[in-house]
Amino acid sequence: MINNQLAATLPSLIFNFRGQKVMVDIHLSLLYEVETRTLKQAVKRNIERFPEDFMFELNREEIHLLVTQNVIPNKKQLGGAKPMVFTEQGVAMLSSVLRSEKSVQINIEIMRAFARYRAVLLDNQTLRTELMALDDRITQVFRFLLEKIDAMQNRNAKRTIVGFKPPKV
Repeated sequence: MINNQLAATLPSLIFNFRGQKVMVDIHLSLLYEVETRTLKQAVKRNIERFPEDFMFELNREEIHLLVTQNVIPNKKQLGGAKPMVFTEQGVAMLSSVLRSEKSVQINIEIMRAFARYRAVLLDNQTLRTELMALDDRITQVFRFLLEKIDAMQNRNAKRTIVGFKPPKV
């Protein structure tokens, strides 16, 4: 079974590239406890299992983003190879090419991490919708109050003075 500390860090290893949530091969190889080279070889031997929506290689600009976002310390860590990134389906497919008990357990935790990631995004969307509704309600209340204050000021301006008036001499 995977320890709780590792499970807690998995969502932080999910990144957004080309509009997809992905994990980088370097991180996956650490999780699966295999060399990155071994992981890439397994994928290349079974490339028909990894269409573009399951796995793709990053271009120069995307690699630069990995470095600037401190995902990897520098480009030298890549050893000249382009990193592969895997979508949720690609990670699931990895368990079929990396056949070990460790890969099965890691895959289960990664699938849970993707699910938690989606839940956080959904919760944020729900919260955003609720805040917008609350903001609209507060705006309506303020408009109502301002209209009442304006009406009171206008009423006070048109008032005639009531009370004792001394006789004019």
